[in-house]
Amino acid sequence: MDVTASRIHEAMQAVAQLRRHRVAHPLLEQASVEVKRFQAQRFRATYADLLHTPRYQLATRFFLQELYGDGDYAQRDQQFARIASTIARLFPQAVVETAASLAEVHALTEQLDDLMAAQWLLTPALSLHARYITCWRNVAERPARNRQLQVVLQLGRELDRLTRMRGLRSLLKMMRAPASAAGLSSLQGFLEAGFDAFADMKGAQEFLALIESRESAWIATLFDDDAVTCETKLHQLLASTPAH
Repeated sequence: MDVTASRIHEAMQAVAQLRRHRVAHPLLEQASVEVKRFQAQRFRATYADLLHTPRYQLATRFFLQELYGDGDYAQRDQQFARIASTIARLFPQAVVETAASLAEVHALTEQLDDLMAAQWLLTPALSLHARYITCWRNVAERPARNRQLQVVLQLGRELDRLTRMRGLRSLLKMMRAPASAAGLSSLQGFLEAGFDAFADMKGAQEFLALIESRESAWIATLFDDDAVTCETKLHQLLASTPAH
């Protein structure tokens, strides 16, 4: 197994272990669902304007569904873990690097969410916004939060680079049958959706700069603002956008 395949395998092993632990502890699993639901609402509210901007609509929807959503990624994770070494044989190296970045950001997100869920169980009496802020600060892990953002941006840059590779879109279409036969249909769908979303923007620099600016600001707010200011900002943001 090459280095990139090993990165994918190790990340998915970490995710699988976390998932098994939560399944064995139903209260922790429920807390994880609640944390992810709240975070997904925050992300949707933060980028609501981009969802209504024609140039950024597809890319924003892609990010919210594939990276910042509260969906169930178990099928994609199982495919990744089962055939990490096959990815390197089937797909071009640039695509394999993109898959590795996806695996890393997913593992980081699951690890942080798992820590948040454990704290969530310890703070049942607080209001929703105060509970989230308290859990965030108790978990701390600021370097990991910053790393999570940087890997998301790296993944975005790699997807943008893929759109500049001549003939790759046609190659991805041709890969549907062999990818399905190899058990990689979820990864195939992710790659096609990401390629189309970033190709539609015709350049991702401004979009990724917005992601970096807004997420960096929220990381700073959640760590550094006094609790009342932070809670007020969260309340105002979420109140401006109906929950889905």
